[in-house]
Amino acid sequence: MSDPQAPDAPKPTGKVTLYLVRGIIVLMGVFVLVSVGMSLLTRASGPSAAQVSAMLAAEAKYNVRIQRDTYGVPHISGPRDADVAFGLGFAHSEDDFATIQETALTSRGQLAAVTGKHGAVTDYIARLLQVRETVDAGYDKLPADVRQVVEAYADGVNYYAALHTAQAAPGMLPLTGKDVVAGFVFKTPFFYGLDSTLAKLNAPADGPNKKLPVGSNGIAIAPSRSADGATRLLVNSHQPYTGVVAWYEAVLDSGEGWHVAGGFFPGSPFMLHGHNAHLGWANTVNKPDLIDVYRLTLNPANDNQYKLDGQWKAFEVTDAALKVKVFGPITITVHKPVLRSAFGPVMKTAQGAFAIRYAGMGEVRQVEQYYRLDKARDLAEWRAAMGLQALPSINYIYADEKGNIGYVYNAQFPNRKAGVDWSGVLPGDRSDLIWNGYLPFSQTPQIWNPKSGYVFNSNNTPFDATAPADNLKPADFPATMGIQTDMTNRAYRVEETFGADPKITADTFAAYKFDLAYSKRSKVAGVIAELVALDPQGYADFAHAQQILKAWDLKTDVHNRGTALAILTAQPVLTAREKGEPVDLRAALTASIKTLKTHFKRIDPEWGELNRIRRGDVDLAIDGGPDTYRAVYGKPEKNGTLTATAGDTFIMFVTWDAKGQLSSQSIHQFGSATSVPDSPHYADQTKMFVAMKLKPVWFTADQLKGHVEEDYKPRDRAPKQ
Repeated sequence: MSDPQAPDAPKPTGKVTLYLVRGIIVLMGVFVLVSVGMSLLTRASGPSAAQVSAMLAAEAKYNVRIQRDTYGVPHISGPRDADVAFGLGFAHSEDDFATIQETALTSRGQLAAVTGKHGAVTDYIARLLQVRETVDAGYDKLPADVRQVVEAYADGVNYYAALHTAQAAPGMLPLTGKDVVAGFVFKTPFFYGLDSTLAKLNAPADGPNKKLPVGSNGIAIAPSRSADGATRLLVNSHQPYTGVVAWYEAVLDSGEGWHVAGGFFPGSPFMLHGHNAHLGWANTVNKPDLIDVYRLTLNPANDNQYKLDGQWKAFEVTDAALKVKVFGPITITVHKPVLRSAFGPVMKTAQGAFAIRYAGMGEVRQVEQYYRLDKARDLAEWRAAMGLQALPSINYIYADEKGNIGYVYNAQFPNRKAGVDWSGVLPGDRSDLIWNGYLPFSQTPQIWNPKSGYVFNSNNTPFDATAPADNLKPADFPATMGIQTDMTNRAYRVEETFGADPKITADTFAAYKFDLAYSKRSKVAGVIAELVALDPQGYADFAHAQQILKAWDLKTDVHNRGTALAILTAQPVLTAREKGEPVDLRAALTASIKTLKTHFKRIDPEWGELNRIRRGDVDLAIDGGPDTYRAVYGKPEKNGTLTATAGDTFIMFVTWDAKGQLSSQSIHQFGSATSVPDSPHYADQTKMFVAMKLKPVWFTADQLKGHVEEDYKPRDRAPKQ
């Protein structure tokens, strides 16, 4: 039952990156260094000569070839899966070792030793969620082939680091297979909103801490809906442009059948979405209710005890001994207790003591599921991999060479007790509210080969995933699953583009992907209608602004003169409403008018004057906007412009023609050299990305011929003796 005195139930948000975790530092009072015990100062150190020697020697175990194509994308081949994993670890490190290192330090709970006090919150969360304990308990239970791949990937990263020891943070090396697994254990709960729950529990009691979802798109078109009988798949996750969940493109080809092309995260040996030789899938974030928060009753005589079933029960207490960088190589050790209850992790806040229970607790098999998905050869094998149910959330849009298409609203749905309102904060004194296990995969919402010939998701409800006649029915799923019911502008636009076209061609498929419009049913359109209806009260600029908004065609092309005013006004309004904060529409429009007049001398500048993508020396106008199908999210700059930082990133079109022949195209917002500014591939795809063009994916060895820029083995990068 809900607790009327508790804050509103913390709910998952949309697309989440680990950078949001860092924002919790503003809210969490867990690190005031002067108020906790500290050890003596210690000096951080790098790897020993023996460690470096061992990391270099490990290369001899692997036989791998790395070929970089015209765009610097690595094509990695070898006799064994382990060889390919080693090569991927090395190649990705060449392009972005800094972020792979950050990923490892974060999941270890060692970030503060490198970044200082701002990393301490993330480190504490890693301890609170028992990431390392989870990995230690489950690692040896993973299948041997999975462990072999993650360890080979770690060896590849280590080999690069041993050749470039100056780039390695103190205490970082060597990376291990357990570190690779820990990255998945730590990250996956944040994709459905665990970070927002932690932040909200620590927020002031006067309001929630929410953000508008960033979002993703995925759509699959069956032969029956294609003009040419082809099967088409759009892979279009929206991510930050840089950081620990920014996409990296690679092609892997192993003699043991691991042949994939698509997107990888720093620290991941596995293709997370894209295609293999037979099938492919796209991912989008979903938002089922996978988190339960319990208000605990503490013992007034001993606040290390809580009431459960009428008895006082002691917390499990451990010490998060966190190393925090002070200056240079000097660190201090900060001691903070970590509490755990029968429900799960515990946080003591200004609002009280709360326990959380969430999907993915104790789960270590994420790597196994991704590996099995990568190597699935048909729909049956792919569904068997999904049946492992190791991934706590994420939608899947599927297509294959046989013309099958499908949608899975994937989640580890808690096996909750019926007849309880799980939507609010729950009483923490009842053991009958501690759920164990998950509903079987067969009960997961999914649609396969609908008569309509298409399935899609744009972070919207699974009850709008295809044509109305083929959609799932809410009544068929219990309320305890907490399935979302919301829509996004992008979902509306799918219905108005792909969904309205019974014979989709290759050209229209691309045109619909790069759609720049807001639906008349969207929240943005609703805000604009509210603004236009206001009384201008004799303010000439206000009346002029209303005329611009009334004439706006709801599109976000770079030459559009209504978009800047509309988006600058509507987005703050929508953000405030998401937070449950009061909104002054007149003040919002007035502020936008002032901003535009100050920086652009008019209130209707072209959208491209504001909306920019910047990378090194590249500074270009870019079409699109928040929650459009061509999604662009910008960070405000002092000069009034916006610098794109998230949204469309790695995009892939996958096609099986009427004969089942595979081809694919892709584009990245920057290039393969993620953090190497002096590389020719640091921003070589940006102009094509802005022009909404794609490049070929040379998937096979024959296709790659004539397009190889570099061909080498990792040992070729070692200094000559």
